[in-house]
Amino acid sequence: MPTDEQLAFELLRRSDYGRVATSMRALPFLAAARHIVVDGKILLRMHKGYGYHHACVGSVVAYGADNLNVATAREGQWTVQLVGVCEAVEPTNAELELFGPTPHFADGELFDPVYLRIEPQFATVHTLRAGHDRSLQYIL
Repeated sequence: MPTDEQLAFELLRRSDYGRVATSMRALPFLAAARHIVVDGKILLRMHKGYGYHHACVGSVVAYGADNLNVATAREGQWTVQLVGVCEAVEPTNAELELFGPTPHFADGELFDPVYLRIEPQFATVHTLRAGHDRSLQYIL
């Protein structure tokens, strides 16, 4: 039976994007990020122009992803959340290839990537599945 962290990594490999959560000037916020899983860590690519990476680096952050918009409960839905300390990194060429091409623009500006790494301290996985199919009954 895989641990929650192992299952979280497996599920994250099935999605490309998630959301990083931390606080900026004592206010909570979420930011979208592209992620890859490498050696038991999560690497993120974000747009530097937003400045969100400044709030993430050196802080404890939560990172979450899911398949709720692409799967039904019948097919099996899941959510993953990882929590850990975030640091700025310079990815290797192999890691850059795993990320794939960067977007051209972010909110009309040229996309300027910044890379972060989260070493998870714990992981949470939740799954949703439908029960037995029920047929509709018509009452005449």
